[in-house]
Amino acid sequence: MLWLLVFYLVALFLLLMTSLWQQDVFTAEIVRTWTFSNYKKLFTGQDGLWLTVYWRTVRLATIVTLVDIALAFPLAWFMARIVAPKWRMLLFLAVVVPLWSSILVRIFAWRTILGGNGVLNDFLVSSGILDHPSSAFLYNETAIAITWAYVWLPFMVLPIYTALEKIPDSYLEASRDLGAGVFTTFRRVILPLALPGVIAGSIFVFSLTMGDFVAPQLVGGGSQVLGGAIKDRFGVAADFPFGAALASLTLVTLTVFLTISRRTGAMENL
Repeated sequence: MLWLLVFYLVALFLLLMTSLWQQDVFTAEIVRTWTFSNYKKLFTGQDGLWLTVYWRTVRLATIVTLVDIALAFPLAWFMARIVAPKWRMLLFLAVVVPLWSSILVRIFAWRTILGGNGVLNDFLVSSGILDHPSSAFLYNETAIAITWAYVWLPFMVLPIYTALEKIPDSYLEASRDLGAGVFTTFRRVILPLALPGVIAGSIFVFSLTMGDFVAPQLVGGGSQVLGGAIKDRFGVAADFPFGAALASLTLVTLTVFLTISRRTGAMENL
């Protein structure tokens, strides 16, 4: 509790307090006078630029989370319920091992795949789908979403795998004995029991996406997201108060997401 208090709650309090200060426009020094001007700028400044950046980030985070759920659930089901035990560890390592490499390596891998001379363009040109390499696959929001979905996928697979592995076989047998089909068994037995894992993975993926700025910088072609905006405020502009206000907006969003997740009742089983 002391560790949590000092290294999280105190730091969070200092961040919120900094967001109520302001930067002198002439000297660039921080004026420690409390004001809500940063939050006013956040919602009305630069013709709604910051709200546009915020909603773009939320939209991308939602898309990436849904894509990872769609990809992770069948993979986790295959690992937990279908594959032979002697191969299960191998598949588990195949999911975990990418986390041992630098995130920069994984992002640059997708930059190479999606680039003009990348594997994707080579395949499309050689198969006759395209006449010449296209630049439409890189430096846009689609490239950001694809890269994020790949980078954060293990954080979705592992919680879902853990939840599916805990489902007793007798529950599935009882569902079949009672005449339930595949879809009904999935909807009324498997999904409710796996929901805690889905919620946990969604929390990981959504929060990581909301704060990341590396992938948009490398494959996004300048597409501004909230993590990049916060990085620029603290780094390039040295506007700590407004950067703290942007970070506070991220925290509020994640708090709302956690509240919604808690209302599903799944968090009690995490």
